[in-house]
Amino acid sequence: MGHLCIGNRLMTLSFDQLVDLAFQGLQAAGIDSKAAHETAQFLALAEIDGLASHGLARVAQYAAHAKNGRVALSPKIKVKPFKTAAALVDACDGLAFPALRFATDLSVNLASKNGSGLVAVNNSHHFGVAGHYVEAAARAGYISILFGNTPAAMPMAGGSKAIFGTNPLAAAFPFANQDPLVIDMSLSAVARGKLLVAAKNGQSIPEGWALTADGKPTTDPQEGLKGLMLPLGGDKGALLALIVELLVVGLSGSRFSYEADSFFDTAGNRPRIGQLILTIDSGLAGPGVFARRIQDFVQALKADSGTRLPGQRRFQQRTIALQNGVKVSDVVLEEIQAGIRQLWTK
Repeated sequence: MGHLCIGNRLMTLSFDQLVDLAFQGLQAAGIDSKAAHETAQFLALAEIDGLASHGLARVAQYAAHAKNGRVALSPKIKVKPFKTAAALVDACDGLAFPALRFATDLSVNLASKNGSGLVAVNNSHHFGVAGHYVEAAARAGYISILFGNTPAAMPMAGGSKAIFGTNPLAAAFPFANQDPLVIDMSLSAVARGKLLVAAKNGQSIPEGWALTADGKPTTDPQEGLKGLMLPLGGDKGALLALIVELLVVGLSGSRFSYEADSFFDTAGNRPRIGQLILTIDSGLAGPGVFARRIQDFVQALKADSGTRLPGQRRFQQRTIALQNGVKVSDVVLEEIQAGIRQLWTK
C-alpha cells in the first residue's frame, strides 16, 4: 500500500500508515515527538482491532486539547514508589498513553519481584483501549486488571445528573501458547466513543444508548454527547462504576469524574483523571496450577458450541487488518489532514 501522502485521500491504510498519519496530526498540534509516536501506535492498534471509536477519530480531539491547553505538550513522567509492590505514576497532564505504557511495564516488573504490582496513575487524560495494556501484561505471563475513571457522563443509581464517567475496566489472563483471554468494557451501555464516531459519520444511534441533557431517550449522537450515557445493566452498572471511581480516585489522588470537563469539549480544564493497574504473578497456587485450571475452563467453554472466548474476535480482526489494511472514514482523514495543513500554512 506504500506510504500515505497527505492530501491524497486514501480509504484503506496499513498499520504503518495509520501510525504515520496519527503521529503527524498530533505533532502538528505541538505534542512532542515521543508522546505523539507512542499515542499514534495505540490509536493505530485500536483501528486494526476494529475499535474505531478509540482510533484515529481521537486525533482531532487530542490535537484540539493540546492547542487549548487541556494537555501538556512535553510532559516528564514522574514516579513515586510506595512500600514494596506499589507505585504512583504522575502523567503530568500529558496524553495518557506514555504514562499508562510506563505504568504497565512497572507493574509487571513489580509483580515479577514481589508477586504483585499495583500502580496508580494521576494527572492523566483519555487512555484509549483499556484492554491493550492488560493484554501486554498477559503476553508477558501475568494476570492484569485495569480500572480508569473518565469525565462525568452517567448518573448514580436513582439520580439524574452525571456524577461519574463510563469508567472502563479490563482484565487479561495468560493462556499458554495462545492469545490471552481479554475482557474489556466500559460500564455504560456502550463506550461513549461510539457516539463520537456516529456523529462524525452523520449516523444515528440505537435508542437505549444515551439520553438528552433533559433526560429523554435519543437516537441523535450529538444530543447523546451533550447528555447522559445509560449505565450497563441499570443500577448494577452504576454501582460498578462507583467502585471504579472510588478505587481509582482514592488510590491515585486524581480528580473525580464530575471535576473533569468532557473530553468532547474543545475548551475546558486539564481533566487530571486517573487509572489503576494491578498485575499478578499467577504462581500463587504452585507451578503450573493456574495454566492447568485455565486450560480446563477453556475446554469446558469450547464444549458449548457457539461460545466465543473474550478477546478472540479482536485478535482475528487484528490479523486480517495487518494483512489487508483498514478502511478509515474520509471525514476522519480530512479532519486530521486539515490540522496538518494548518501547520504548513503558518
